Amino acid sequence: MKEFYIDNDGIQLHAKLDMPKEAEKCPLMILFHGLTGHMEEEHIVAAMHTAIEAGYAVLRVELYGHGQSGGKFEDHTLFKWITNGLAVIDYAKTLDFVTDLFVCGHSQGGLLTMLLAGMKPQDIKAIIPMSPAIVITDGARKGSMLGMEFDPDNIPEMFDLKDKHLNGNYFRVAQMIHEDDAIRRYHKPVLLIHGDDDQAVPVHYSMDAADKYDHARLVIIPDDDHNYHSHLDQVMDALYQFLIEQK
Repeated sequence: MKEFYIDNDGIQLHAKLDMPKEAEKCPLMILFHGLTGHMEEEHIVAAMHTAIEAGYAVLRVELYGHGQSGGKFEDHTLFKWITNGLAVIDYAKTLDFVTDLFVCGHSQGGLLTMLLAGMKPQDIKAIIPMSPAIVITDGARKGSMLGMEFDPDNIPEMFDLKDKHLNGNYFRVAQMIHEDDAIRRYHKPVLLIHGDDDQAVPVHYSMDAADKYDHARLVIIPDDDHNYHSHLDQVMDALYQFLIEQK
């Protein structure tokens, strides 16, 4: 494992690169965490090990305001995450061992994965949004998200989120992002994974997205939550099968 930082306009993004054994050339899967998350969460580490088992290198990156990366959590927005993600893809393209590039993300990282695929479809062979938090953009426009109710036309300057805080700009930015634009621009394979007992991001968001993509497979995990606490093995089985098929 190699641990380092990727620079994005002065913001240092904490990264770890894990390689499969004895691989000189192989595909690379970029792996993003979700809102309040980090690269060492159980489901993120499990996805890393699964991809390595399938013969992929994995680049885990902590985004603005999360983990050991630069920036304050309360100041992060999807715009900042998008510029982070674009910088990570550009970095990955400089690695001479990479044969193909895949992107996988969980929750807010899953939504980011969808957005990046629409922006750089020529660079990404396939994407794996896991419980993608499309509820963020939808909720920001409706004024209802993460258990918080607000006037979407008069957004407060600060929100309390458990033991953290979110700047009102987070919601202002989310209102301006329309994931359907990204979906229309991506015509390659997509694997969507979602638990049907997800209370944070209802499964219907992934069901709707799967219908809109040209080549999407939706795997619904029965009786499981947002972070797959009940059936993480089923999530990893679906991920492994998809990655093997795409090699």
